[in-house]
Amino acid sequence: AFATAGVPADTLYERVAEEAVRRQLRAFKPQNLANMVWAFATAGVPADTLYERVAEEAVRRQLRAFKPQNLANMVWAFATAGV
Repeated sequence: AFATAGVPADTLYERVAEEAVRRQLRAFKPQNLANMVWAFATAGVPADTLYERVAEEAVRRQLRAFKPQNLANMVWAFATAGV
């Protein structure tokens, strides 16, 4: 919601990234992973470790459970963030 509304919330984004990485992302569904990196990219918030871990988790899962929209959103987010 913050990303779509263009509301700056850098501290919130930082804490979300830290917590997501701490949880190792295994409990996140594919759509959750895609939505999270989309939000970070849309907001222009740097989160290199988060992007790296999301990519690693997606590859670990061999992208099997990712719907086409999830993949498109993730690729867009990575490209927008320059990852």
